[in-house]
Amino acid sequence: MTIKVVRGNPTPEELAAALAVVRARAAAADAAAPAAPAPRAAWSDPSRIALHRLPHPSRTAWTRSTWPS
Repeated sequence: MTIKVVRGNPTPEELAAALAVVRARAAAADAAAPAAPAPRAAWSDPSRIALHRLPHPSRTAWTRSTWPS
């Protein structure tokens, strides 16, 4: 990282303070990078319903019409 003073004559303490601020902002920007979303749990994935056959129409079919296990 290169910092160039364009105007003025800063003291070494002022340069150190400015550099500390710039480095802290850069570190915060790196830490705030969006993380990858967590993978979906298998039990909450709606596509798993398609893996099982639906119950055939009958008197008791409603008991088997919930989420398959």
